[in-house]
Amino acid sequence: MTVRTSLPETRVETSAKKRALPPLLRHSLAALAAFAAVVALTLVTDEFTNLRIATIGYYLVAVAGLTLLTGLTGQVSLGHGAFMFIGAYTVALLVKHVPSFPLWADLLLASAAGGLAGLLAGAAAARLRGPYLAGATLALAVGLPALTRRFQDFLGGSNGLSFTVHSRPSGVAVPELRWQTWIVWLSVLIALVLVVNVVRGKLGRNFRAVRDDEVAASLSGIAVGRTKILAFLISAVCGGLAGGLQAFLLGTAAPGSFTPALSLSLLAAVVLGGLGSLWGALWGAVALVYFQAWSEDLADVLHLNTDVANNLPLAVYGVILIVVVLAFPRGIQGGFQKLRQLLRRPAEKKENHENH
Repeated sequence: MTVRTSLPETRVETSAKKRALPPLLRHSLAALAAFAAVVALTLVTDEFTNLRIATIGYYLVAVAGLTLLTGLTGQVSLGHGAFMFIGAYTVALLVKHVPSFPLWADLLLASAAGGLAGLLAGAAAARLRGPYLAGATLALAVGLPALTRRFQDFLGGSNGLSFTVHSRPSGVAVPELRWQTWIVWLSVLIALVLVVNVVRGKLGRNFRAVRDDEVAASLSGIAVGRTKILAFLISAVCGGLAGGLQAFLLGTAAPGSFTPALSLSLLAAVVLGGLGSLWGALWGAVALVYFQAWSEDLADVLHLNTDVANNLPLAVYGVILIVVVLAFPRGIQGGFQKLRQLLRRPAEKKENHENH
């Protein structure tokens, strides 16, 4: 009996110790452990896999920002690729015209540029809802890349801008792509620590209140319009950072990378991973990268023509999205939670039976 009663007490003491740590410190330690895992993974994989790991990283921060906007405040955005476009071109222009700026400054300014665009879009979005909001953001995703053709000398036209960033210190004997992957994930994890603290804090509770009932939120003293604008701002900052990291990794910023299909894919990743869950953002980002890669491999095996091969990843992604949503309405993360509950029930029943 003594052993049985001590186990729950030990669990309570452990959870109390976890709660005793400040949230920022706890999340920073988790991010540090995640970064160590990424570094270890890149050391045992080839360069092509390193590139995919880095791609998952910048997609993760974009999907996390969209998760905050759509999953927590209920604002549907079909134009998040536009914020990535702004971030990517900000980095490209800074590298080409202000090469003396360090990389961290370029990424901060890319995030700020995306945030400024999100602030303006959020001000309009605060007055729109439902399909009207979705249509307005989709127009942003369609219209913004067209600016590259209007200002060809400055933005490079349809070919975009190509550049080189020498971010690796001369004394570091690490392959360039691996170093870039580390920089991408370090930036992503720092951003995620900040996002998690927002989600778990008072502002996150305000987001959920606005999503659940705007009238009730307003009556409880929450400024609904300002809360929506803040959600758009934070989400757009994440999108700007994602675009800046993509440009840094690939060494190019081209309008063909930021089509409306990208915005739709990011929203699909949010739903696939789990609406409103930051863990779901990770699964959505992984799916976004690997489903496309597997579809391209399948197209090569089947020797499909170019038109079919280009559209196959979207078709496969759509089919998988439908299957997952039908099987697990709360996405992949919701499926994991349901599986964990099913596995926990026999142990709880056994423990209750032994106690009785």
